[in-house]
Amino acid sequence: MEASFERDFAVAAKYIGATEGYIAHRLMKCLEEANKYLLVVEWKSLEAHTINFRTSPQYQEWKKLLHHYYDPFPVVEHYVDV
Repeated sequence: MEASFERDFAVAAKYIGATEGYIAHRLMKCLEEANKYLLVVEWKSLEAHTINFRTSPQYQEWKKLLHHYYDPFPVVEHYVDV
C-alpha cells in the first residue's frame, strides 16, 4: 500500500501546510524496511501542532486520509534544536 499511502500523503500535506504555525515537513521512506516512513514536521511552537493542528478541521481531513494506514499508530514526539 506504499503507493496509495504516498499519494494520499501528498493530498494530506496540503492540510498540514495550511495550519497556522506550520513551517515545513519531510517525509522519508526507510531503505531497509518496507512500509516504514519517518515524518518530521517543523512547527513554530508546540501549540502550533498540539492545538492549532490537532483541533482543526484540517486534522480531521488528515485523519480520514492517513490514519487507516497506521499499524501500530505512530509515536509522536516533539524536539527542539540544541
